[in-house]
Amino acid sequence: MVNKLIAGIDEVGRGTIAGPVVAAAVILDNNCIPSDLDDSKKITNTKRKIISDEIFCKAITWAISYSDASEIDSINILQATMLAMRRSILNLGVYPSSVSVDGNKIPDLDFFGMSIKGRSVIGGDGTVAEISAASIIAKVYRDNLMINLDKVYPGYFFSSHKGYGTKQHLQAIHILGPCPIHRLTFKPFV
Repeated sequence: MVNKLIAGIDEVGRGTIAGPVVAAAVILDNNCIPSDLDDSKKITNTKRKIISDEIFCKAITWAISYSDASEIDSINILQATMLAMRRSILNLGVYPSSVSVDGNKIPDLDFFGMSIKGRSVIGGDGTVAEISAASIIAKVYRDNLMINLDKVYPGYFFSSHKGYGTKQHLQAIHILGPCPIHRLTFKPFV
């Protein structure tokens, strides 16, 4: 029997100035697709959490990985995103026959002498179920991580802006300076 398992991959946090870029990979069971899948940005926070739990229960397998701020500063955001995507594929419980990635680029899909087929889908997080599922679990994971990091680094308000360069965040940086999860190769640090 030929492996027909398709992994959807998406990332969140690429445009922030603090915290990791998070990538998720999801292989769905075609007989048990979670309801209300869509681009994570189009779903309310409460609904995202409900759908995320459903994905965890119904998916064949899923994985969440990231590249932290120091990796991003070291290799750049594009390469760190591709690395997080590769990590999410490697952490899946089964080897997919192909991957569908949101956007216009795909990571290196050669693993230990084996290659996985891949395609990029612009807007895939709103049109491809596997990518939508990856978008949702990655967003919920990263949001929760930033809420927890707000307790580790108080005063930056990470729980409210999740690392984006909001006025509130920029004012906190002006007063406190950067903390270890800030991306020092991003504006306003360069």
